[in-house]
Amino acid sequence: MRWWSVANFVSNAGTWMQLTVQNLLVLQITGSAAATGLSMSVQAAPALLISVLGGAAVDRWPRKLTAAVSQALLGAIAFTTAVLVALDRIDMTSLMVLAAVTGVVATVDNPACALLGNDLVPAEDVPSAIGVGALVHQAGRLVGAALAGVAVGFLGTSAAYFANGLSFLFVASVIPFLRPAAGAVRQTGREPEGGVGSDLTVREGLAYFVRRPRLVALAGVTGISAVFGRNYGLTLAVLVTGPLAGGAGSFGTVSTVLAAGGILGAVLGARLRRPSVRLVGTLAAAGALLQVVAGLSPSLAVLIVLVLPMAVVESVSDTAGTAVLQTDPPAHLRGRVLGVWGSIGTVWGLGGPPALGLLMELAGPRGALVTGGLLIASAIGTGSLLRRRRATAPVLLRKEDHDTLGKPALSPAA
Repeated sequence: MRWWSVANFVSNAGTWMQLTVQNLLVLQITGSAAATGLSMSVQAAPALLISVLGGAAVDRWPRKLTAAVSQALLGAIAFTTAVLVALDRIDMTSLMVLAAVTGVVATVDNPACALLGNDLVPAEDVPSAIGVGALVHQAGRLVGAALAGVAVGFLGTSAAYFANGLSFLFVASVIPFLRPAAGAVRQTGREPEGGVGSDLTVREGLAYFVRRPRLVALAGVTGISAVFGRNYGLTLAVLVTGPLAGGAGSFGTVSTVLAAGGILGAVLGARLRRPSVRLVGTLAAAGALLQVVAGLSPSLAVLIVLVLPMAVVESVSDTAGTAVLQTDPPAHLRGRVLGVWGSIGTVWGLGGPPALGLLMELAGPRGALVTGGLLIASAIGTGSLLRRRRATAPVLLRKEDHDTLGKPALSPAA
């Protein structure tokens, strides 16, 4: 698990180096902000369309081999891009094609690597391992974004792509030496005895997801939070530079506090032992109420004070939700359930920012934060009340003519 965490830190740092540089590269080629958004959408689009197929592949194929091959393929794509950039042969068409291929490979790589990490610890420690993964992700993001500027400044744009390619190869070289922990949930590669069918189909993953109320509830909580909250890079940027009259430096300070809160939340999330959908909903509602107060902040100092707990709550909630998602399904269905989740999450990722942008156009940054937070808290509260009412509704047994008063409806033998 230590080696896997180190490998993921290196990989995350390389990925964020490339993501940071890629936006600058698109702007350099086209001079268009819209083209930058399009390149991000092209890379995300495969997850919307074929994540369920990628999840089915993860359930069918040996997990270590699948993760190693997908990491090697991602490294090859990064090296190809680096060579094209270094030779000044990159154009928008080739960049879009490479982004799309990256998105296709990621539909298999993401669930494979997530579940491979869970194989390295006993079943009871999976929530903690997911928290460690979140911590590694946040740390790699900070380091990668910082190294991107250094790499471009001293070595040129292609250096970031070369570094990312090396990070993928490092992960691929570590995977063959990983050994599952004693007590870990093992991948069987087939349905259990008495299971539904024997051909690891996509339909079974979809059916399982839809029939599990707690997974549907998790999707609802996460979805509304993703659309009307959490896009703090957008809402807080407009709030800081607009009503609070701050500049780029002020927003940089807010972003740093958000990152620090994410790391602290990941540390706290790693201590979770029994995460639940109720915990995810409670934290999401608390974060929404903090967002409402943040929208009413009279000054930048007050906003910075509120941003830290907002980020902590969001990070712990995400860790708890991921733990539920990866531990609730039986082992033979986890890849497909993660594939379904990948498609759903892409819908939020693509639709959330435009919807939030429209809300800011209509209500302003303060109004968007307040309205979004109230919508999230109200939706979660309403769902909780409906669930509680349904769970406590009495079951009335019709009294038959031959029933005797004071006699139980079912005899002890029954």
